[in-house]
Amino acid sequence: MQTEFNIYGQTLSSRLILGSALYPNPAMMQQALQHSGCEAVTLSLRRQAPEQQGGEQFWQLIRDLKLRLLPNTAGCYSVQQAVTLAQMSREIFQTNWIKLELIGDDYNLQPDPILLLQAAEQLLADGFEVLPYCTDDLVLCKRLYELGCKVLMPWAAPIGSGLGVLNPYALRTLRERLPDATLIVDAGLGLPSHACQVMEMGFDGVLLNSAVALAKDPLLMAKAFSQAVSAGRSAFLAGAMPKQDFASPSTPVLGMPFWLQEAP
Repeated sequence: MQTEFNIYGQTLSSRLILGSALYPNPAMMQQALQHSGCEAVTLSLRRQAPEQQGGEQFWQLIRDLKLRLLPNTAGCYSVQQAVTLAQMSREIFQTNWIKLELIGDDYNLQPDPILLLQAAEQLLADGFEVLPYCTDDLVLCKRLYELGCKVLMPWAAPIGSGLGVLNPYALRTLRERLPDATLIVDAGLGLPSHACQVMEMGFDGVLLNSAVALAKDPLLMAKAFSQAVSAGRSAFLAGAMPKQDFASPSTPVLGMPFWLQEAP
């Protein structure tokens, strides 16, 4: 079983990736990233003005932490928007990594599966290392993987909801059917226990933002998620005991007085 966390040939020791939005202030964002122990952070160009160096001070705060940058295409609704934004992000952040996001529904921010496949194909052909944010649909994930997306980022629940894992069966199926893919659960986690749950399933990592940024104490929550991801991974590697529908005593009856032993 793989013990290293690998993203397109880059090995990370932390399996937790954090976002950089929604924090009370930039200083809190910096501290939360440090407390989490993460080695990669997502950031968005979508609502900045790169031609006017808009957001440069904010981005520099992240660069100062020496973390790997994972730009995303948040807020895009068309293939052309996503491809253009990815190309701009590659030029500004000097990375081929791109978290591909293409919104298909304004209500639950569900990714558009058709446009996602089209955009992924174009970006892969352009030399990008694509990490598509997708639903937990098995067929969609298989198609993305077959296109060349070595890393997939299925949701646990709608982004920013904090609902946790809504469909454990779907996530377990993805893990079983795509054993060689790097699977990172992205979106919908609200508690460290949610992160631990998906890591126990055998997922390779967790990406989240709102659960830490909107916590009453983002620093403490960042640390809690770090510990939960580590604990979940250790549990997966250790292997859980088999489940059974009946009780089984942990203390043997051998050597007990006969009057305490159950009669035949």
